[in-house]
Amino acid sequence: QVQLVESGGGLVQAGGSLRLSCAASGRAFSMFSMGWYRQAPGLQRELVATITVTGSTNYQYSVKGRFTISRDSAKNTVYLQMNSLKPEDTAVYYCWATPNSWGQGTQVTVSS
Repeated sequence: QVQLVESGGGLVQAGGSLRLSCAASGRAFSMFSMGWYRQAPGLQRELVATITVTGSTNYQYSVKGRFTISRDSAKNTVYLQMNSLKPEDTAVYYCWATPNSWGQGTQVTVSS
């Protein structure tokens, strides 16, 4: 099991940017894929982006071109750079690592 701690959420106006960070510990960082999910009130948790150990990325269609996931092995950290934010991006964002580790979540609120 790996421990995950997110940071970087907050309140931003539409069109603004935020960067989420997720620090991992407890297992060799280079051995697992990671990603970000989000859950808005009343909705199911959904995939936002993932990144493999080799750096291959995958994005939900609605965030392509606006969000960028990256990882820094020296810092055992994965990032989610979110640009051109929209009110519909408002959700709790969760960090995830294979096979089934989750962070506590960080709130992102985008005002119109």
